[in-house]
Amino acid sequence: MQHVSIEEIRSEQLDRLSAEPLDVLVIGGGIIGAGIAREAALRGLRVALVEQHDLASGTSSRSSRLLHGGLRYLAQGRLGLVRQASREKGILHRIAAHLAEPLPFVFPAYRGTPWPLWQLRAGVKLYDLLCGGRNLGPSSCMSAAETAGYLPGINTKDLAGAVRYFDGLTNDSRLVLDTLRSAARLGAIICNYTRMEEASIRAAGWQCRLRDVPDEREFAVVARSVVNAAGPWADKFPQSRLRLRLTKGVHLVIDRRRLPLGDAVVMAKGKRILFAIPWGERVILGTTDTDYSGRIESVRTEPEDVRYILEVADAVFPNAALAEPDVISSWAGLRPLIASGRGGPSDISRAHTILSPQPGWFDVAGGKLTTYRLIAEQAVERLLKWNSAAFPARRSRSRPALRQQNRGASAAMPLLPPEQVGATSGILPPQLAKEIVEHYCTDEWVVHLDDVMCRRTSWHYYLRDAGEAAQRVAGWMADILGWDDLQRKTELSRYRQLLQSVRS
Repeated sequence: MQHVSIEEIRSEQLDRLSAEPLDVLVIGGGIIGAGIAREAALRGLRVALVEQHDLASGTSSRSSRLLHGGLRYLAQGRLGLVRQASREKGILHRIAAHLAEPLPFVFPAYRGTPWPLWQLRAGVKLYDLLCGGRNLGPSSCMSAAETAGYLPGINTKDLAGAVRYFDGLTNDSRLVLDTLRSAARLGAIICNYTRMEEASIRAAGWQCRLRDVPDEREFAVVARSVVNAAGPWADKFPQSRLRLRLTKGVHLVIDRRRLPLGDAVVMAKGKRILFAIPWGERVILGTTDTDYSGRIESVRTEPEDVRYILEVADAVFPNAALAEPDVISSWAGLRPLIASGRGGPSDISRAHTILSPQPGWFDVAGGKLTTYRLIAEQAVERLLKWNSAAFPARRSRSRPALRQQNRGASAAMPLLPPEQVGATSGILPPQLAKEIVEHYCTDEWVVHLDDVMCRRTSWHYYLRDAGEAAQRVAGWMADILGWDDLQRKTELSRYRQLLQSVRS
């Protein structure tokens, strides 16, 4: 087969990046940066996005994979935030229905806890109203007996009943990638593994020195404006005026046979709530919410995180008797929240902020996965207002996000449900799986093996033996990209180091 040259693809993108001045340079390839790049491209601006690691490799591939208004924020009195997120949830269901699947949640209520049944009943009705009366499904209530029948194995001691409501299930990294593919289709330049080294303001705009990480090559870019959407790294730039408070969230993945749920379940521990989320043949458990002060690149799942999540799950489903050997995989991510100096991690507002500490420099941080489109819209409008530019039509709330069209066997690639993506374990024919990987390599900015295993797919988290799967994927990538045996082994070694680093 004819080999794809990543070096040629990257060289072409980097040449485009430095060929002429940009209207907007976006720093950060997570969901906020992706949304801003798409919004700016929709408005007709010449936009480029750079990310020092892989696209969606930080917070935006380590979430709970939910599109939600945040039922718990109602109890905190943050109705505006809930209303905002709820409306955005509905918009995403319209423009990216393949990535906004309606998901029912059951919230059991126990006597003597901070979540009484009467409050939950009122809360889910208000929740539906804040969605504009168009939630992804209607809420309802259940008695204790009905709850026990609906959720076999649930702890029935002091059980008062439950409420059932709807939010959305997404694939967070796929949402980023499809948003960026949409932006690229509109002319945006997307460069992962490209780091901003420094920026200084000049008469012509912002003079930015960038580095191509794989080749260690430096080059200069001029941009009229810079949008800092670097997530947990956003306060590290000298121009930034952000004050962030990083909190860590850990999720565990277990086999669904150990906890056979049809709906997602809210698991409360005091005022904190965690989720058990069905995911194909797996269940996602999480998340934790603790302050983090270590190196951003070193965030990992600690033994105490695993114990905490399993203890909460076992309190709600005691018959499951979940233990550490049941954990197939885990991920740990950081929430870049706006520091307020008050309260515990769960008390910090998930509201976003947009600052402009210098002419043409914009800091964008905070917010939620669910509200990324609104944040992007507000950021680009702020930028256009500063630039005294006309406001083209706001199309992102109605224009569908790009999804893969029917184009041979690889067309199903982004849409494969988790139970079918075990291509490497024989669920899919090897040729089809190889074509899927080839699509990633040619059309989705893949550079390394872990780009495919962790973010273009969820095989790293979904498969019980991800190391064996990686061997086969590395072989396919070697054929597609022309890797020699040394490079294939180097990529496998890099991936094994990743496997060792995610758990302490």
